[in-house]
Amino acid sequence: MRYTPAGVPVVEFLLGHGSRQIEAGAERQVDCEIPCIALGPAAQLLAAARVGDDVLLEGFLAARSLKRRTPVLHVTTVEFMEGNHDGIQA
Repeated sequence: MRYTPAGVPVVEFLLGHGSRQIEAGAERQVDCEIPCIALGPAAQLLAAARVGDDVLLEGFLAARSLKRRTPVLHVTTVEFMEGNHDGIQA
């Protein structure tokens, strides 16, 4: 975890996703990673997470910067799934 000059906690991480989806009538395995950033209380909760913890995240997609238009998920809500940190939310 790092802090902004204003003292706001920040956590940047990669979120991994894996599932089976139906596309054009056929099942396919979907695996991907998306860069994420969390600030404030969400960052503090995620700083306690361990690799492999199941989490439900909510937020919004935004461009990384004005020059780099790749999407980053800005996490606004964190919920640890059953068995991981007792379902704490930011």
